[in-house]
Amino acid sequence: MRVAVFSTKPYDRDFLSTANEAAGHELTFLESRLLPQTARLAAGAEAVCAFVNDDLGAPTLTALADVGVRVVALRSAGFNHVDVAAARQLGLTVVRVPEYSPHAVAEHTVGLILALNRKIHRAYNRVREHNFALTGLLGFDLHGRTVGIVGTGKIGMCVARILTGFGCRVLAADPYPSDEARALGIEYVPLKELLAEAHVVTLHCPLTPDTHHLIDSERIAQMREGVMLINTSRGALVDTHAVIGGLKRGHIGYLGLDVYEEETDLFFEDLSDHVLGDDEFSRLNTFPNVLVTGHQAFFTEEALHNIAGTTVAQLTAIERAGPDAVTGPPRVC
Repeated sequence: MRVAVFSTKPYDRDFLSTANEAAGHELTFLESRLLPQTARLAAGAEAVCAFVNDDLGAPTLTALADVGVRVVALRSAGFNHVDVAAARQLGLTVVRVPEYSPHAVAEHTVGLILALNRKIHRAYNRVREHNFALTGLLGFDLHGRTVGIVGTGKIGMCVARILTGFGCRVLAADPYPSDEARALGIEYVPLKELLAEAHVVTLHCPLTPDTHHLIDSERIAQMREGVMLINTSRGALVDTHAVIGGLKRGHIGYLGLDVYEEETDLFFEDLSDHVLGDDEFSRLNTFPNVLVTGHQAFFTEEALHNIAGTTVAQLTAIERAGPDAVTGPPRVC
């Protein structure tokens, strides 16, 4: 199958090429993001392979269909950036990677918690300047603290297992409670109760219309004073403006983000020689109790191997199923 791979980085090329050795698809690697204006670069391809910050709204999907593309393979689990209704209407088959490594994201989540709590990022910079003073670096024992996990899917459960091992009391909020979570001693409570009791709140739910700005001014007001808020899921779960207000008031004591609601034009690029036009992101980085990473929680060897392998396997399965798998009723995500 001829596949146009958008938003290609060197690691995408390496892992996809290795996974494709036996399959033999014709992969064309493009550095460009997939947008309505760049969709024409896929002309001649039967499929495109897109990343989480590519634009897969109706205009882009229409442009892809117009140049003969019939398959969209996502290198991500989330598909909130896909206009699913438009894909169905256009007869596009959309597939994703539903699971690549929940451990990768969970471990990064705990890494953010530990770094913020013990001010590791600040201590690192101090020591490089031969400042060995401990003032301002005081942390707290995680053991015995209450952690609230919003969403107990595969990633949320990995986080729960790790933090249970630390000796934390773990509360959870999820419309679909997990028997495994309950077996671990995790208590399901309403979100309002979780926010009121948790010293650490970490988000592991998908972005849907119902969860957009799940953490807003009202929810922040329900949180414990000095709470630690972590988001490694989707940026728009958090209202950035409201969070900045919470930081300024001291209500939010720590903030760890691996995602950001306006990250599309920022993350995955080297902008070190540019002045950022995003005032809210710049404001976030002025707070000493904020730690932001650039959507790297997924970024482990195991995860990239699984993403590439699943993507290639899906393309192969569609190709072997024959034209009807592509031109017939779409299988969207």
